[in-house]
Amino acid sequence: MSRSPRSALTIASASRIFGDALRCLVRFRGGHPGRATMVALALVTALPALAQDQVMPAPWPSFRPAPVPAEISPQEPVEPVPSPELAAPLAAFPDPAQSQAPASLRNALTATDAARAVATTLQDVKLSAMITDGGRPINDGLIWRVFETRTNQQGELQLAGSSYDPEGTFKLAPGNYVVHVAYGRAQASEPLEVGSENTEKAIILDAGAMRLNAAISGDVPIPINLLRFDIFNENDETSRGIVAQNLSPNDVVTLNAGTYHVVSHFGDINAVVRADLRVEPGQLTDATLYHQAAQVSFKLVTQAGGEAIADIDWTIKTEDGETIFAAIGAFPTTVLAEGDYLVLAKRGEQVFNRQFQVQPGQAREVEVLTTVY
Repeated sequence: MSRSPRSALTIASASRIFGDALRCLVRFRGGHPGRATMVALALVTALPALAQDQVMPAPWPSFRPAPVPAEISPQEPVEPVPSPELAAPLAAFPDPAQSQAPASLRNALTATDAARAVATTLQDVKLSAMITDGGRPINDGLIWRVFETRTNQQGELQLAGSSYDPEGTFKLAPGNYVVHVAYGRAQASEPLEVGSENTEKAIILDAGAMRLNAAISGDVPIPINLLRFDIFNENDETSRGIVAQNLSPNDVVTLNAGTYHVVSHFGDINAVVRADLRVEPGQLTDATLYHQAAQVSFKLVTQAGGEAIADIDWTIKTEDGETIFAAIGAFPTTVLAEGDYLVLAKRGEQVFNRQFQVQPGQAREVEVLTTVY
């Protein structure tokens, strides 16, 4: 391997100095040995200094932080000092993500950002409802609810908004939703897609209405306070199938078109009539149900037509012995369906009874005589 002239000069100088050191040792052999040793050590020690005076190749710059000097506390951060030769080139380097990414990828990122911005922009949504297709928009009594398609921890759809205005107006982010509208007992649910522009949607309820009343056979009117109606889905007279309950006579109920099971209660005991009624779109179903029953009053007397005795315990039983009515007083009144019954009147330790029959028609009075026993 060839040496440069400068390296050869350095080696020659070192050899000459080392030879002078050896001659000093020989010259001082007869003299004081310590002096000779000290001169030799001084000359040998000068070798590294001489080597350091020579120009050495510059090492490759390190990108690691400079070591912390001993006098600086470890808690004090030390900023690395970049090499002057590297500062300008490093600052001039372009962003690798920008320089290396192809144009198609940069365009895709830009399109993604634009789509994200559109997805977070709220759009105006207007909703309207009609009874039938081609009908006029409903202008009162609507309840709007808009749900997100994702569910919560209970598995229920998340409510995005609600409104009681005839025209439901919402501000929604683009996406898919479910819109529900209720009008009385009629209701409808439809999917709703919100895009990057304002959205309008009309929902057809396909609904009708029902109005109920009842009377005793023979068109005997029934006091309104003694009547109530329940409406069920067809073939489902359970709490799960209930559509409306405790309705008063002549209440108009809006329902989806279809067949419903209607129950009329006359009083609170056994006067009950059932019927299946059909509701047509855009039409009012007006129905009157007829009961085979009557109002009945009771009193305990000492003679026919006498005054009612107070504080009597009353019990009414069917032919099968089932107790269907109990009361305390002088003059109890109830409603019973057509049939045969037994009434018991207890006064102190005495019990008086009478069999009687109920026929449809006007209210009647049943007297129980104490003199019969």
